[in-house]
Amino acid sequence: MVSASFRFYDGLGDFLPRERRGRTFSTPCARDATAKHMIEALGVPHTEVELLLVNGESAGFDHLLREGDGVAVYPGFARLDVRELQRLRSWPDERPRFVADAHLGGLARLLRMAGYDTLYDNHYHDDEIERLAREQGRVMLTRDRELLKRRSVEFGCYLHALDPAQQLRELFARLRLGGDMRPFTLCLHCNLLLRQVDKAEVRDRLLPRVAELHDDFTTCDHCARVYWKGSHHARMCALLADVELPPSPDSHP
Repeated sequence: MVSASFRFYDGLGDFLPRERRGRTFSTPCARDATAKHMIEALGVPHTEVELLLVNGESAGFDHLLREGDGVAVYPGFARLDVRELQRLRSWPDERPRFVADAHLGGLARLLRMAGYDTLYDNHYHDDEIERLAREQGRVMLTRDRELLKRRSVEFGCYLHALDPAQQLRELFARLRLGGDMRPFTLCLHCNLLLRQVDKAEVRDRLLPRVAELHDDFTTCDHCARVYWKGSHHARMCALLADVELPPSPDSHP
């Protein structure tokens, strides 16, 4: 048994008991325990950690803890240049795709509205979500920290907010998604690409008032839903314009 001290910065403290937040604390560690093992044993999923400093030096998850080690644990950095330090993961260069757990249906719809490929099904079990994230290289979205701790999960985000719109803002700020939106290109139900369509092709699926007031329509060839710029469209655009703004200087360490 060895003893090491830990300090978790910024939002990582939310995973800790109140008495351990915002301060350095010492804790016993099993001999040959890795930094990753202890971080998760203390309650913080590895997916939420972007940088480790052990005794002031950049280190990886596989660092074997020794007596007296001081471990500083940091979340993602949106506004600071840490390129000279060892990042714990390299996010893919391509546009992120997501899989959301059963409690994040509202967020999944908003991400699809913004044009981000997001798998969601209220009947997904945890094992299925883990498999989809692993096999398809998707970012797992969840409020279940134990699900994020699974060994095969490489890319994941814990959502602290409860409201879907706030969750969207939180995710956009963390992953800097705003500049790559493709709004209103995916079906909110099927997550498939929408197709521009003539009114005549879908007239029999429209309410008379909608057919009278609108001329521009898209449709999903899978579920046959039809979309148009109704009264809700302005509210959606306002929400997307809000999350597209860069995060404030105080929103990251």
